[in-house]
Amino acid sequence: MSDAACGPLSGTLVVDLSRALAGPHATMMLGDLGARVIKIEAPGAGDDTRGWGPPFVGDESTYFLSANRNKESVALDLKAPADRALLLELVRRADVLVENFRTGVLDRLGLGFDVLHEENPGLVILSITGFGHDGPEGGRAGYDQIAQGEAGLMSLTGSGPDDPQKVGTPIADLLAGMYGAYGVLAALIERGRTGAGTVVRTSLLAATVGVHGFQSTRWTVVGEVGRGQGNHHASIAPYGLFRCADGSVQIAVGSEGLWQRFCAAFDVDPDMAGFATNPERVAHREKLVDVVEDVFADWNADDLLVRLAEAGVPAGRVRTIEEVYAWEQTRSQGLLIDVEHATLGRVQLAGPPLRFFDPGGREVTRRAHTPPPTLDGNGASVRAWLMGAEPR
Repeated sequence: MSDAACGPLSGTLVVDLSRALAGPHATMMLGDLGARVIKIEAPGAGDDTRGWGPPFVGDESTYFLSANRNKESVALDLKAPADRALLLELVRRADVLVENFRTGVLDRLGLGFDVLHEENPGLVILSITGFGHDGPEGGRAGYDQIAQGEAGLMSLTGSGPDDPQKVGTPIADLLAGMYGAYGVLAALIERGRTGAGTVVRTSLLAATVGVHGFQSTRWTVVGEVGRGQGNHHASIAPYGLFRCADGSVQIAVGSEGLWQRFCAAFDVDPDMAGFATNPERVAHREKLVDVVEDVFADWNADDLLVRLAEAGVPAGRVRTIEEVYAWEQTRSQGLLIDVEHATLGRVQLAGPPLRFFDPGGREVTRRAHTPPPTLDGNGASVRAWLMGAEPR
């Protein structure tokens, strides 16, 4: 078996009817795990993200490149009988189908979930919507930033309550894709027991609410509404971004033991009034920030990070994207990969975030990856495979 076909999902066929980001991110995750992903695109234009730019490299959108490694592309007009028949042939052979159409679109195309399961009772279907398939606003169109706002995330992000900010990546889309892939894997395990397929549903709303974390119980249990408060933690102090002589560093003093270490390293009295316990420090956060930044005022960032490391206090810098991809630690984790693209030649992409090891400790992570496909770049080979003219 080639390295490109290795992985826990080797032998699994995924039909990807999704476009934009949430669905494609889910199918890319499945492809990274070894599944064969056949991406169905509209003839002519293809996935919406093929046109999202700048930046473009030649005719290729870097946005599309970010979400479609380890896939094949076949252009099909789902309203055309011949193309619909070809899709159904793929469905009969598939293990998973992923779609993120607005509610009702597949039914109007004659490809409702009942039809798909009649063709393949073992099919696992992942359906991703903006705000859920039902409920008072079921079927509402969803885009990432709208979902970030509607799901409360923007109200928790920003310098203060009057400065709502979106996250710098399309996090609602990405989270929906991650939750979707997680649901697919659970459904495949269940199918192994029952033989029956199922429908997995998630949404941008559900995925974003799903990561509210402590901010959820802060409201549901205590009745306290979280608000944006810049680069400092709502429940732990000192924990955040602090200025120093030539920039800033981040520290995470997440326990009383760490507070004692921090104070010993910088000659601070750990029992000073208002700072002896974490609840006190949170209550007096603004004064605490002043104290910490006064301590750091004569330190440059590099020396300060060394001192914090020596003291055993978790700390770090704020890196630019350029610095992250140049960082040897990033590269050591397989987070930058080389692929040979059909029109661009050799390009570097962000790599999968999972690694695998056998019981003996030998790494068995997939190393060979295929590039994001050109539109219909695999149409001929997939058609030939379905007709029995060539092997998988």
